[in-house]
Amino acid sequence: MKNSYTCIGLFNPKSPENIGSVMRAAGCYGVSSVFYTGTRYDYAKPFYTDTQKVHEKIPLIGVKDLKDIIPLGCVPVAVELLDGAKPLTTYRHPAQAFYIFGPEDGTLKKEITEFCQDIVYIPTQGCMNLAATVNVVLYDRLAKGDDFSYHQKALRKKPK
Repeated sequence: MKNSYTCIGLFNPKSPENIGSVMRAAGCYGVSSVFYTGTRYDYAKPFYTDTQKVHEKIPLIGVKDLKDIIPLGCVPVAVELLDGAKPLTTYRHPAQAFYIFGPEDGTLKKEITEFCQDIVYIPTQGCMNLAATVNVVLYDRLAKGDDFSYHQKALRKKPK
């Protein structure tokens, strides 16, 4: 995807393990920033599942409302099991996307899904955890896109 840009929004994430795993995925797939709402995470720091310490490289920003911080030019995309949502298998990702995910123990509120341009779901036989969902969406974006520059650079890095 030309001029590719990706951000993540997390609505009231449940635990530091969730955030750590999301941050690790964000680093793997070249996400620019991660925003979150709610306070459950604030009381549960630190997170040990971010074994690559991506939180030191990619901003993780607490915000009051995800609608107020949609990055300029990004298309808000809710990832949620809702009637009328598009299956991820056939979804065409926008070049500049702001993917919004709900908590593991809840769903996105209607006020969030209403401002999203698209709503997608992952066709599974049950719901996945937050980090798994983020990984699948970001991998799908990568697999369907033609901008592999971030990953080509990563492949050229020499191991330490």
